[in-house]
Amino acid sequence: MSNTLREQLLKAGLVNKQQLNKAKQDKQKQQKQQRNIKHSASDEALEKSRQLAAQKAERDRELNRQKQEQARKKAISIEIDQLISNNLIKRDAKCEIAYNFEHRNKVNRLYVNPEMRQQLIQGKLGIARIEGRYELVSHSIAEKIQQRNEKRVILFEAEVTTPAVDDPYAEFQIPDDLMW
Repeated sequence: MSNTLREQLLKAGLVNKQQLNKAKQDKQKQQKQQRNIKHSASDEALEKSRQLAAQKAERDRELNRQKQEQARKKAISIEIDQLISNNLIKRDAKCEIAYNFEHRNKVNRLYVNPEMRQQLIQGKLGIARIEGRYELVSHSIAEKIQQRNEKRVILFEAEVTTPAVDDPYAEFQIPDDLMW
């Protein structure tokens, strides 16, 4: 049988029973503190990993929301392009009159014939942007496009002007076909 080091020291008389008990208690306290440190460290690590997982989940939700928003905008853009291409009013070589209009703080030019020009002035036609160019569409189609994306369409409302009461030229109307 093998004797432990403690038993051998006790038999040799180098230590007494109280010293052995005190050393044993000190060793147990030290082991308990180490377990507590490991346990608290593992709790901290667990809490940190939970926080990181929650942050990652939040980032993923945000990215997913952004992707869905982009997909929705793309679908709307495709729908608008189809509306314009299916309902555009064809312009041919007879469209010689340059019609200037403002869109996004830029003056743009569109060539139309006199009938189209008159309809634009009266608000019966609208101008829609597709693939970097401008096309004419009917007023109802232009309103549908405006509901989806107001930046892609230009609508002109028929101007109804009422002369001022004290206007001396109120009885002299300016003709609509007058070109400056």
